[in-house]
Amino acid sequence: MTDTKIDNPTEQAPADVDESQALWDQVEAALDTIRPAIAMDGGNVELLDIQDGVVTLRMMGACGGCPMSTMTLKQGIEQRLRETVRGITRVDAI
Repeated sequence: MTDTKIDNPTEQAPADVDESQALWDQVEAALDTIRPAIAMDGGNVELLDIQDGVVTLRMMGACGGCPMSTMTLKQGIEQRLRETVRGITRVDAI
């Protein structure tokens, strides 16, 4: 999937909605396996966007200002998403 932005799958053309929603759901499902560990440290993560294989997340709670959040993002979340969701190449946080 190239040149595809998924910030709200229901606003896309009908043919793309199913594929976009499936990708969104896969990423959310993978994040759901990570969220309990993040919550143990007082944080959370919110899926904001998927564009051209790049997932954009918001680190929240204690993770929002934590110096270790970059390590959590790259070595934990990104690694898990790349392993479990086909087509994900990178994870960024805002």
